Amino acid sequence: MGLISRFLSIFKAKVSKLLDRAEDPRETLDYSYEKQLELLQQVRRGVADVATSKKRLELQAAKLEQSITKLDGQARSALSAGREDLARVALERKKGVQAQLQSLDEQRAQLQAEQDKLVSAEQRLTAKVEAFRTQKETIKAQYTAAEAQTKIGEAVSGISEEMTDIGMAMDRAHNKVETMRARAGAIDELLESGALEDFTAPGQDSIDRELAKISATEGVDAELEALKRELGTGSAPAGEVGQGGTP
Repeated sequence: MGLISRFLSIFKAKVSKLLDRAEDPRETLDYSYEKQLELLQQVRRGVADVATSKKRLELQAAKLEQSITKLDGQARSALSAGREDLARVALERKKGVQAQLQSLDEQRAQLQAEQDKLVSAEQRLTAKVEAFRTQKETIKAQYTAAEAQTKIGEAVSGISEEMTDIGMAMDRAHNKVETMRARAGAIDELLESGALEDFTAPGQDSIDRELAKISATEGVDAELEALKRELGTGSAPAGEVGQGGTP
């Protein structure tokens, strides 16, 4: 059980870290603002529904008042015509309509109170949503600025992942260049010393190269002696010295 609990703790920590990396606070703030707007719309719809219901009650009350006026007129007309019985019936109906009107007035008063509460709540909520919107935009701007500063700082200091990868690639390239230079220098030394045959010169082995070097040296020596004789700076040949010494 201890191992499983530890594994779950590590798993939750990893998931929380991944979610923290993936979460953009700007998106979270926008989502919260949208939810508050939805709540505000619901409150406003509630205010509209209550106002509509109150309006219906007012229309019904107006009809009842018209009915009361009509019944009162009928009672007066019946009594004037000597029909007290009809006048009584009209007045009884008038009393019933007045009771309905009183009930409607009470309901209308209750709806008015509910409407007043909802309007007050809607006004407070509107102020809070507007304040949240202002704060949200401020935080988003601050986060965007901080994010830009972080990226610039990482780019300048070279600690970002991209710059680290580029630096490692440059180091590898530099090491390869130095390795190739060292290898080329070693090959040149081996070729010059004769320890490594130059296969680009076909038909020559190490003996041929030594003989060619000696021939080249003798040719240089002979050319140097000829140049000395021409300029008179070298010693005369042995045969010439002997001929010049005879009287």
